[in-house]
Formats: sequence, C-alpha cells, structure tokens
Amino acid sequence: MAASESDNNSHSTDLVELLDPTSTAPIDIARLVNHVRDPAAGAIATFEGTTRDTFDGRRVVELRYEAYEPMAIKRLAATCAAAREKWQLIRLAVSHRLGVVPVGEASVFVAASAVHRADAMEACRYVIDEIKAGVPIWKKEVYEDGEVWKENKEFFDSVGAAHDSNRKKGCCCGSKVRVEAEEEKAPHTHHTNGV
Repeated sequence: MAASESDNNSHSTDLVELLDPTSTAPIDIARLVNHVRDPAAGAIATFEGTTRDTFDGRRVVELRYEAYEPMAIKRLAATCAAAREKWQLIRLAVSHRLGVVPVGEASVFVAASAVHRADAMEACRYVIDEIKAGVPIWKKEVYEDGEVWKENKEFFDSVGAAHDSNRKKGCCCGSKVRVEAEEEKAPHTHHTNGV
C-alpha cells in the first residue's frame, strides 16, 4: 500500500488508500467490502472501474496511473467526508491503484454501506465522480500503436463556467488545458533560428 488514511481520518470507519505503483497486486475487493460490512447496514453498494481492452477502436494494452500521493489521499478523504454530509452512511472504502493496471483488472474500487440502499448507491456514484473530477491521479492509456494521457471529462464538467472565467483571470483552474486528439491538433507551426 503506497499511502492510506483511516486512523488519521475524522471518520475512522472510512478506508482510503492508494496502492503501491511498484506492485502488481490487484485491489483486494473482498477486504474493502468486508471493511464496509456492518450489522446496521441494510445495503452495500460498490463501484469497480476496470481496464477495458479497446477505446475508440484502438486495442488497449494497459493503463498507467500516476498521482500526487499526499494530495490525492487528502482529496479522497475530503470526498468521503463530503459524501457523509450528503447521505447517511455507515462506512466507506476507496482504493485506487497506481502504476500499471492490465486489461480486465480493477483500477479503482469504491464501497459504501448505509441503512438504506439509496444512500449507499448515491454516495458510491458521488465518490467515483469526485475522484475523476478532483483527485490528482492521472491516467495514461497504452495502445498497441501508441499511448496518450487521458483527460477526465468530469474535471472539465466540474469547472464548467468557472473554468472559462478563471482562464481569463489566470486563476488556478485557468491553467488547465484540454489535450486535443492527434487529428485535432493545431496546424504545424514553422520556427526559424533567426536566419
């Protein structure tokens, strides 16, 4: 385990972890589900994000994840705290792999338990959406014929109009840029060395 926050968390019932990028071990899903299991829980909802084998007609070989780990752990814990404010939850568990994740294996797993299923299900969706929108974890998709760093649509959706107005002001979110696909790149620019 690269980093985790459970004992230091304001909710010791939450488990938040980033897995060691040098490890090839999969996420221990049973351990996470058992972590959220509780006699008071009438529901456990989960989300498992896996590496698919194709994207836009290209064969995917693997995903590679990198993170700013100290901030990622803090953002994951803050996301769990925010979910607790919105829904009546008993326990939460979030695990994200770093490093190489082969096709068919889980990259991220979220589990939430609650007295009622609606709270667990809505919290689970909220947590994964917030991970994609605001946690500093970056994904590279590796294909048979190349690789590309992937954008999270959720990030751009979350900043929306604020992104556009902040970009003009030079604020923090204004420095984010959308990476264009190969065929959409700007026209070739010719540079001279002053001759």
